[in-house]
Amino acid sequence: MKGLAESLVHTGAISADVVSDVVAEVGEGAELRRRLVDAGLVSERQLAQAIARQTGLPFVDLSDVDLSPDIVSAVPAALCRRYQVIPVGRGRRSLTVGMADPTDLIAIDDIATATELNVRPVVVAADALEAAFARLLRSDEELLDLSEQIGEIAASDGTGGTESIEEQVDDAPVVRFVNLLIAQAINDRASDIHIEPGEKFLTVRYRIDGVLHEMQRADRAIQDGVISRLKIMSAIDIAERRRPQDGRLSVHHDGRQIDLRLATLPTVWGEKIVMRILDSSAQSLSMSDLRFSLRNEQKFRAAIGRPHGMLLVTGPTGSGKSTTLYTALGAVANPRINVITVEDPVEYRIAGINQVQVNQRAGMTFQAALRSILRSDPDVVLVGEIRDKETATISIEAALTGHLVLSTLHTNDAPSALTRLVEIGCEPYLVGTALSAVVAQRLARRLCTKCRESYTESPDVLTSVGFPHNPLDPPVLYRAVGCPECSGTGYRGRVALHEVMEVTERLEQLVVSHATGSELRATAIDEGLVSLREDGFAKVSEGITTIEEILRVSL
Repeated sequence: MKGLAESLVHTGAISADVVSDVVAEVGEGAELRRRLVDAGLVSERQLAQAIARQTGLPFVDLSDVDLSPDIVSAVPAALCRRYQVIPVGRGRRSLTVGMADPTDLIAIDDIATATELNVRPVVVAADALEAAFARLLRSDEELLDLSEQIGEIAASDGTGGTESIEEQVDDAPVVRFVNLLIAQAINDRASDIHIEPGEKFLTVRYRIDGVLHEMQRADRAIQDGVISRLKIMSAIDIAERRRPQDGRLSVHHDGRQIDLRLATLPTVWGEKIVMRILDSSAQSLSMSDLRFSLRNEQKFRAAIGRPHGMLLVTGPTGSGKSTTLYTALGAVANPRINVITVEDPVEYRIAGINQVQVNQRAGMTFQAALRSILRSDPDVVLVGEIRDKETATISIEAALTGHLVLSTLHTNDAPSALTRLVEIGCEPYLVGTALSAVVAQRLARRLCTKCRESYTESPDVLTSVGFPHNPLDPPVLYRAVGCPECSGTGYRGRVALHEVMEVTERLEQLVVSHATGSELRATAIDEGLVSLREDGFAKVSEGITTIEEILRVSL
């Protein structure tokens, strides 16, 4: 592209001396653009602005444009990806398309032919274009076509699509269907994929930011083929349909390996499959990423900094307990100590830590593993979950004999963990002595920073929900709006709410005297416990989430 180097210099993106050296080495054209970006000499945005100046076309920042699905769908997704274009505006007889290379006349001609509209190119940054593709050019249409193909195959051969599935090649419809389902879920930041058989349809739902969204509804004829394919990928028994099974699979997506945990559940209409997408970024979180309040973080660090004792993280399934424990392990682990975990299943592989997988068939239960671990000279022990009296008792004894024990428990709040351990069958005096702290946790959806809107709530509403405020000076809050960046939900990502309770001498005495959960909670609050809802309201004040989200996930 003649004149690009001059445009880059004129816009101030790069000095004349530097760009001259690169031009002398590689010349003008696509190679110049690639070399400048790869070397970090200019950004994709600066390059696009220079191309716009050189061609005399407008530059459009895609993050500032409301990319309506109606407009984007004007050009088939395959054509958009082939020519690296995306529709950004539409008139009565015209279509404005964002292009990384607006000089591609073949692309402009083909789009004009496909749409029967006059094409007006504008310049967009290549990285912003890829982000828009991931957000907007979904695989739903292709999934629908594939499901129809699988249904036709199943109807013609009468096998339900399972015959010789082990020998199916990578471009077989059922293989492509499963691969697309998983790839789309990863692109949508889903934490779980639900494949649910029904009387007439096979429904696919993704859990995104803690909320399930229906993504695909296909003919029931494809059910057997899809489920069998997933079983083969997870190395579980393809013929067993009467009992639940667990497996694990890995896929490669955008140059990285993604692990998925699979569970089957027999239902009246067939086997339901749930796949948990294991985000490896959870193992590299820092303490600041957990968004503890200052006081809660001090209590948490004090608990994991002790040479012995027990820290429990409580909450329902999917509340981020494992992420918190892995972050704690990352904070305390070092080459001078021996860290061993026993988990069911091992979700994330962490270098330098000895991880044990529970295997019920082989007799490797939590109890058996814990006994062996305690003979292996551990300093820190992570128990995936306390489910029964024996596991709880061994864990408590380990905490009392010089080990730091981290584990999870299913309770609604932090004080309930004390009564729960007693109900399981542990001695009250051992519970009070062994426990250092308990963390209750929930996940609330985080506001999308691109579209959130500030407002002032009425004092009456704030008072009715218990939000702390000064009636004479109402706080400025934020609410969800919705934009293409967050798929119209107003939320993107999640933030944790915490309730961190130190087990003090007063609480120990109450446990020994068999106090009720409400008595323990009242005492903990008296000693400075900040409840989940209070911690959530503090995050609302910071503009991180909304009052509605806090009311949804906490009491």
